[in-house]
Amino acid sequence: MMAVNSGLKVMSVYRPLVCLLRHGTAARVCRTVTTWSPVGAAFNAKVQRRLDLFQQNVGLFAVPELSSVEGFEVVQDRALQETEQLVEKACRCPPGVQTVEIFDKLSDSLCRVADMADFIKVAHPDPSYREAAERTCINIGTMVERLNTNVELCKSLKDLLDNKEVFSKLDPETKRVAELFMFDFEISGIHLDKKKRKEAVNLNVKLLDLSNQFLMSCHMPNRIEKRALPEHIHQHFTKDGNYIEIGGLNADAPDDLVREVAYKVFLYPNTNVMHILEELLSCRDKLARLVGFNIEPSLYSPYFSLGACMEGLNGLFTQLYGVSLLAEQPSVGEVWSEDVRKLAVVHETEGLLGYIYCDFFYRPDKPHQDCHFTIRGGRQLDDGQYQLPMVVLMLNLPHPTRSAPTLLSPGMMENLFHEMGHAMHSMLGRTRYQHVTGTRCATDFAEVPSILMEYFATDYRVISQFARHYQTGQPLPQSMVARLCESKKVCGAADTQLQVFYAIIDQVYHGKPLNRSTTDIMIDMQKKYYGLPYVTNTAWQLRFSHLVGYGAKYYSYLMSRAVASMVWKQCFYKDPLNRETGERYRREMLAHGGGKEPMLMVEGMLQKRPSIEDFVTALVSDLDPDFETFIMDSEG
Repeated sequence: MMAVNSGLKVMSVYRPLVCLLRHGTAARVCRTVTTWSPVGAAFNAKVQRRLDLFQQNVGLFAVPELSSVEGFEVVQDRALQETEQLVEKACRCPPGVQTVEIFDKLSDSLCRVADMADFIKVAHPDPSYREAAERTCINIGTMVERLNTNVELCKSLKDLLDNKEVFSKLDPETKRVAELFMFDFEISGIHLDKKKRKEAVNLNVKLLDLSNQFLMSCHMPNRIEKRALPEHIHQHFTKDGNYIEIGGLNADAPDDLVREVAYKVFLYPNTNVMHILEELLSCRDKLARLVGFNIEPSLYSPYFSLGACMEGLNGLFTQLYGVSLLAEQPSVGEVWSEDVRKLAVVHETEGLLGYIYCDFFYRPDKPHQDCHFTIRGGRQLDDGQYQLPMVVLMLNLPHPTRSAPTLLSPGMMENLFHEMGHAMHSMLGRTRYQHVTGTRCATDFAEVPSILMEYFATDYRVISQFARHYQTGQPLPQSMVARLCESKKVCGAADTQLQVFYAIIDQVYHGKPLNRSTTDIMIDMQKKYYGLPYVTNTAWQLRFSHLVGYGAKYYSYLMSRAVASMVWKQCFYKDPLNRETGERYRREMLAHGGGKEPMLMVEGMLQKRPSIEDFVTALVSDLDPDFETFIMDSEG
């Protein structure tokens, strides 16, 4: 048998050569560029895991207990036990910096489990892992809500804030973290009597469950019988027996019928999800009142292989920050899918800064949206060392084929840069407390680093360093980059109007109590604030997952875009690869996470405090077209 198998393998190797000779020497052989750097090669090559039968399973993210589903309960119980010990310690501690340090350790103990479980519940291909992670999220979340209404714990923090002599001696970051922890207490209803505090906890726990249900529903595909659709478009969707499953808008599809079908089916109203959203909004309103707050892509893709793009990011970060991305082999059991790559982020003088897990390829079980997850936040440890941050970037890129690596459309490339902006926010931050590490910052600042990366992704001086044809090695022509940038502006105003509309509908939903359906409200707002008409029997608000993560704060996306525009134009536009500017950007904005007031960080970078007019001007100026490019295109 051994000899027979070997013979078959030999024949299969030479079959393409036989076919080539049979069809004559005119047959074309495609050449593949092989001069990628190690990080580029890591993403352009198929993952080859070393098989070692004697190597121990280290568990997901190198947490030994998570080598099995049962480990979630162990990790959860350990965190809850550690929480009780830290609560007791915090209540005995005299007012001072140690109070805030204990609170941050308490936050870190819970977040390390909750953040990891929050990712695994949506990303792991094994349903049993997802279910175990979901239970852990609920249990940890319930504990967080109880802690936020713990009067004795709150008093230990309030004693510090009320002691002006001690509080005045704290450094600015420690002061801000203390105030943020107190704000968490206040919005959870700590000031209420015992009965109302209990009601607040119950509402928050219910909100956790409703939020999870809504988020999962946002990404669930809709089904329609095969016979209801023209047969020639079936190939564009997933088939399941006699049904077609549509899990997105297929906005990149060249066939307008495919786009129309996807839009109408994917956004078709679901009564159950409608009820979940309305109940979620109702719960938020009750809680707010209770606590007193009412707070043509295919032409470009051959130049954007995934490996090339990763090589470009590596080069960009090296030039701006002195940081390199190094591909590492994960240990057995450390990752949840064979497609996941692990990157170590290393600074030329500071050494290892943290880890990025890259879950880039499409799987049916994954959320359809690109996401960034914090698995472990950075913080200063008692022994003087720094707890290294750990994040996951999740994309839905096409798998490589036998003849080509994964090739990205311009939109995919831009999304990759965007999400990597979030990751580097976490990697380059060096906060004392994990409660304000990296992206744990004000919502209207969190998107600034990621949106800024979009400007780098469309600048020829950056793109020219990595965009080259995966077969010929030819660079992407500058004229194509110029056309790409200008094409984005063609519908830029419409996109900005859409973002304004999203922000308005978000505010209306979270304003006065709703006395009619969310769809009726959306239809009225769309007529008033958006240029395109409502499509009958659709309910896109049921797919708008940002209603959970950005509830009443979606306007912050436009704010972040305005800030990113100002930072790009005033600091990076003249020389996007300038090391001095990169270091200043890290020092003034990325390093602080949420430990410093956002406006102070922006002011430090821009050397001025921007006005409302500055924000508006920044957004509008991004829409100004370069008419020279259009004229050249029409003449060419």
